Amino acid sequence: MYDWPEIRPATDAFWQGIRQELRLRGIDAPGEIERSADLEDLWRNPSLLLSQTCGFPYANMLFDDVTLVGTPAYAAIDAAPGHYFSVLIARKGNEPQSLGQLADRRFAYNMTHSQSGFAAPVRLLHAAGHKSLPEPLETGAHRASVRAVAGGSADWAAIDAVTWELARKHEPAAEGLAAFAKTPETPALPLITSLENAPRVSRIAEAVEAAIAGLHSEIREMLLITGFRRFRPDDYRPLADPLPARSIFPDLA
Repeated sequence: MYDWPEIRPATDAFWQGIRQELRLRGIDAPGEIERSADLEDLWRNPSLLLSQTCGFPYANMLFDDVTLVGTPAYAAIDAAPGHYFSVLIARKGNEPQSLGQLADRRFAYNMTHSQSGFAAPVRLLHAAGHKSLPEPLETGAHRASVRAVAGGSADWAAIDAVTWELARKHEPAAEGLAAFAKTPETPALPLITSLENAPRVSRIAEAVEAAIAGLHSEIREMLLITGFRRFRPDDYRPLADPLPARSIFPDLA
C-alpha cells in the first residue's frame, strides 16, 4: 500500500527477505510482487499468499473472506506500535485554526473506502459537530490529494501519516503544504492472506517478523518500518461502525 516508485527497490528487497523466510518455513512464494492486478480481486483471490490492505475495507468488505496476518509498525509517526492516524493538510498560510473553519473549504479524498483518507476525517468532524459544505473532490490516491490541495483544486485533505512522511520526502507538491490537525489513532494497514492459508498463518506472520528484523538499515529507513504487531481481527471491528458521511458532506456525489 506504500509502494511509491521512489521506494520500489526497497519494497522489492523487503519482499525478497519475506520470501526467503517463508521458504525457510516450508512455504513456497513467488519471486516477484504482483503489481498489475486489481486490488479488490487480488485480496479475494483464494491463492493470495500475502498482501496489504487498508483497515476500512478489511473491516467492512474482507473481514470474513481473508485471514489477518498482522500489521507493520512504522517510524516517523508519533503513534503506538502498529497504529497510525491521518494528518489534515492545507496550503501553508491557509491553515484553518479550528475544525469549524473547514465548513466552507473543499475537501479532497482518495476514495470513500479509505480509512485514513475518508472514514477518519468523517468521524473526526462528526464527533466535533462540524460539516463540510462544498462538494468534495475524489482524487483516487493520497498523492493525488496532496497535489490537488497544493494546486488549489481543493483546500484540505486527510493523509495517512506514513504517506505524509513519504510525501515530505518524495513529493515536491508537499513543500507548500502544512499539517494542521490529526485524527485519533487506529490499527494501521493490515497484512492479509487467503482463508486457505489460515492453517499456516502463524508461519507467515513469523516470516514477516523475521524479514522486518533482518532489514538493512537503509531499506528500513526508506520503508519507515520498525516492527510488526499481531493484532486480532476484532481489533479492527470499530472501523466497521456506521460512517456518517452524508451528515458531514451533504453534497457527496
